[in-house]
Amino acid sequence: MLFPRGLTWKIPKAARPAVYLTFDDGPHPTITPFVLDRLQQYDAKATFFCIGKNVVAHPEIYKRILDEGHATGNHTHNHKNGWKTDTEEYIRNIIEAAKYIDSKLFRPPYGRIKYPQAKFLLQANPPWKIIMWDVLSEDYDQQITPEQCLKNVLMHIEPGSIVVFHDSEKAWDRMSYALPRVLQYCKEKGYLIESLNIEHL
Repeated sequence: MLFPRGLTWKIPKAARPAVYLTFDDGPHPTITPFVLDRLQQYDAKATFFCIGKNVVAHPEIYKRILDEGHATGNHTHNHKNGWKTDTEEYIRNIIEAAKYIDSKLFRPPYGRIKYPQAKFLLQANPPWKIIMWDVLSEDYDQQITPEQCLKNVLMHIEPGSIVVFHDSEKAWDRMSYALPRVLQYCKEKGYLIESLNIEHL
């Protein structure tokens, strides 16, 4: 599947070295607060690509994300796979999530989006920013160890990197091990940990 031009895979290097941690599929009532607590310890900001129905279920957690200065993005209302979903239905699902998620950042679940779906978002007024990644932790893969998950990040992270984690039950064992160690690694390397700002994309 070819991706259209205009998707964001990495952030151009700035004068100050920054990395961008992202978390998909929340908010979750216990896992998202764990993530927020760890981020707070390191004065780090992140971007949470939320599922609309999870925001409806846990509005207080969503509010905490925003209150603590993090960014949010739309991850569809029902975690739709773009490759398996009619374009009109897919867009409707994004718009449904947008009732609860005030953001023009979008990440396709599974990283799967058809050309016409992406084209619609990129040409909307105002346009959406479709955020992909260059570092995948694979924390959702229950076949890998927490140590391998950490290695997946540390082997590839560099200034400008967009890193994918998940604040979900499936990812918990690996994400909860890797995240504090990634935060410590970034601190030791002198990397800033920032949220994605649509004005700079």
